Amino acid sequence: MKKKFSIVLLLCFIITNFYSQTYICNVTIVDVINQKLIPNQTVVFMKDKISEIKPSKKIKIPSNSKIINGEGKFLLPGMTDSHVHFFQSGGLYTRPDAVDLRSQVSYEKEISWVHQNMEDFLNRYLKLGITSVIDVGATYNFLSQKNSLQKTNLPTVYMTGPLLTTYEPEVFKNRGKDEPFKLVLTAEDAKKMVQEQLPYKPDFIKIWYIVSGDKKDLEANARKYEAVVKSAIDEAHKNNLKVAIHATERITAQIAVENGADFLVHNIEDEIVPDSFVKLLKSKNVILNPTLTVAGNYYKTYGQKNNYNTFELNNSNPEAIGSIEDMKHLSATSDSAIVKILKTRFNLPQMDVYIAKKDSIQTINLKKLSDGGVTIAAGTDAGNIGTQHATSFISELNAMKKSGMSNWQVLQSATINPAKIFNKENTLGSISTGKVADLVLLNSNPVENLENLTKVSLVFKNGETINVEKTIKETPEMLVQKQVNGYNARNIDAFLEPYSEDAELYTFPNKLISKGKDAMRTSYTEMFKRLPELHCEIKNRIVNDNFVIDQESVSGMRKDKKVEATAIYEIKDGKIIKVYFLP
Repeated sequence: MKKKFSIVLLLCFIITNFYSQTYICNVTIVDVINQKLIPNQTVVFMKDKISEIKPSKKIKIPSNSKIINGEGKFLLPGMTDSHVHFFQSGGLYTRPDAVDLRSQVSYEKEISWVHQNMEDFLNRYLKLGITSVIDVGATYNFLSQKNSLQKTNLPTVYMTGPLLTTYEPEVFKNRGKDEPFKLVLTAEDAKKMVQEQLPYKPDFIKIWYIVSGDKKDLEANARKYEAVVKSAIDEAHKNNLKVAIHATERITAQIAVENGADFLVHNIEDEIVPDSFVKLLKSKNVILNPTLTVAGNYYKTYGQKNNYNTFELNNSNPEAIGSIEDMKHLSATSDSAIVKILKTRFNLPQMDVYIAKKDSIQTINLKKLSDGGVTIAAGTDAGNIGTQHATSFISELNAMKKSGMSNWQVLQSATINPAKIFNKENTLGSISTGKVADLVLLNSNPVENLENLTKVSLVFKNGETINVEKTIKETPEMLVQKQVNGYNARNIDAFLEPYSEDAELYTFPNKLISKGKDAMRTSYTEMFKRLPELHCEIKNRIVNDNFVIDQESVSGMRKDKKVEATAIYEIKDGKIIKVYFLP
């Protein structure tokens, strides 16, 4: 008997030490449900659940515990981007149905690249405190990949399969398990396509409800597909799956909701919604994701007016965000005609008027829906051209605030509201006892300023502490591309970020021309101001261990011609330490 008791005690000791509790002490809790800040609290969790929340003065901490000092910091629930697409990179070549540049980068190469970089994208979300993402349109191959990436220290991914659609772009047809759309034109088609997805275990079903025609014909055209939409929704619900709908017109959204849709993944952009529409969504407990910024990112890319800030340049995947600047040198390729047409069109005054009107309708509708009690979930539509994975989230939140939502409402849209999409508000989305410890420790108050959401100290995913400085494994190629991106944006801070403090620049082989970041800051700041058309195209790149060799063609430096050069970058301890220029 004594021996058994001793074994039980030993097991208890081992378990207690293995699952030692984490204490975040003296922290201010951001209570998104009650919209208040609660200072001087200690939050306790063991394994993946929050076990206790008390004023710091009323809690005793065992000696074997992990203690995190939260003094002066703010604890927020982990955030969710409710609208992403992993089959899209955010780069220039990701949607050939929008702008076909397959002569530059094949779609096969593009889709292979995004598969290879899905984990990198997930880590970028996690670094910014986004602990869950909802992919509202994927492929069977991505559904399979998602299962292999459901690790405790990566964001939770909710994903649908291919979009059931009333219109399928030609470029995406016949791509097998990499096909992101499935054409459904009859009720029977819709039922079969839902059933086809079931073996891949999607978290929900998505319908791309696309109709065409003049405004006067819109409802009639939408009604043609009502039976298709209803059949898909009924079959999904029969299999305990919710349904998300892409419907940007009021009538298509209304028809979808009347037939049982659960989640509208875009705002209404064709008219100011009537009060009856707001009441319909509220009565049906429909959740709406406004995606205010995605269309504008297309327009800015086409018009060559992208102006990514330092945060975006430093934290986006370098290759994806860097490709957006390719528009500037594609004017000298076989695709120069389409590039020129797009640039001209999206710089016309009437285009600005059109875009402004569309934006105005969306912001008015968001304010009206939010004030009317409709649940709003923040989402970016990341992956579309110009909308970068992870870093686009803060821009979307700021756009929501600009529509008239309060900071508290915006924070709810990023935390507790997305949890309601899959009925997980009792386990996620707020800082409460018994909920999953998906948390973000911030250095500054997000209620005071939404930009403070970018000031992340630590992230906790399923109770595991994530050091945000180590989430991204930046390769030598990534570091070099980051400084190219900063160079092309003429953003001195983003340009210098990948360099070591004592970086040296040489004319090959050994003529020193600059030493240290301060000297680089002085010379390159002056150059960026003096040469507003500066643009570097990488013609060829060789990566060899910690060396990257770029063959570069720089325009905007001389009026008469491009400057051709080769740069050799040496990387050590995650920073560029030397550059050798070969004229």
